[in-house]
Amino acid sequence: MLFRTANLSQLQDFDEIIDVRTPDEFADDHIPGAINCPVLSNEERITVGTLYKQVSPFEARKVGAVLVAKNIAHHIETRFHDKPKSWKPLIYCWRGGQRSGAMSIIMAQVGWAAHKLEGGYKTYRREVLDKLDALPATLNFRVICGATGSGKSRLLDALAANGTQVLDLEILAQHRGSVLGGIPLNPQPSPKMFDTLLLQKLQSFDANHPVFVEAESNKIGRITLPTALVNAMHGSPCVQLETSMNAREKLLLTDYHHFLDDPESLIEKLQVLLPFHGHQQLENWKTLIRAGAFEQLVRELLTLHYDPSYLRSTGKHFTLLNAAQKIALNDLSTEALHKVALSLPTGEITESITH
Repeated sequence: MLFRTANLSQLQDFDEIIDVRTPDEFADDHIPGAINCPVLSNEERITVGTLYKQVSPFEARKVGAVLVAKNIAHHIETRFHDKPKSWKPLIYCWRGGQRSGAMSIIMAQVGWAAHKLEGGYKTYRREVLDKLDALPATLNFRVICGATGSGKSRLLDALAANGTQVLDLEILAQHRGSVLGGIPLNPQPSPKMFDTLLLQKLQSFDANHPVFVEAESNKIGRITLPTALVNAMHGSPCVQLETSMNAREKLLLTDYHHFLDDPESLIEKLQVLLPFHGHQQLENWKTLIRAGAFEQLVRELLTLHYDPSYLRSTGKHFTLLNAAQKIALNDLSTEALHKVALSLPTGEITESITH
């Protein structure tokens, strides 16, 4: 065999990491820093797979060999033709099999020090899950609690601006975590890609300093948080924001302004609350929306749905909530939250912190 193999611990030894899977596979998730040079396109992979199942593996391999050879030639001609002889690429596919093997052989014949990743993406994915199962327990979380609209995410922004370690799960998930939490024009990452982004973030933290995170349920939109992270958050010290209703209403009307411009989409989104509040209440909210009475709508949604749900969930899961540091807020401006951020202990942890 002309090429050599490498394992995940050697990623930093290479000049380039090349993912030869299809664009769809690459978009779903990939090793951070990898570039996508597919040896089969999305459509070509389907064609070869269909031949494999419906005709024979032999016929599929003949067709696949032609397509793979053409695509590898194209990549070498367009993306790698100027690489020096000293260039050292690492190549991977799904299992570290035929697709990465084909490119590795040809690159090695050219004269480059091509390596194939042992086990391919499948091995990488298994390592991500293993680390996500172990890493959260080693970190010192401080959980920002508070009812919907309390300014939890804005406080995280203020803490991050001060250089404090912050894990913003809603940014990673591209979702605000509620029924209405989808962010316009910002699709959520795939669950696998979220795991990769989360692991990168967790690995960047210093365990000797606290990591501030917003209280979340185990799901943010279509993303399910790792069990180990949820358990670590549930058992961590809390900071409780007690924000006035007026300030909460103002924040929500600002953050969800896109619904004010598209009332019918808001009506559609609220239909998911039908099993909890019934047709009459939904009709009442529909009337408020179409009348433009958004302040009254927000107040009713908070008092009738979000606040009771928050009290049930947070009180049940966050075991140290009763000992939380409580912060009363009437102002959610950047300046006010900057002062709050400065008041929170963010230095090196030498002993357990209680409030």
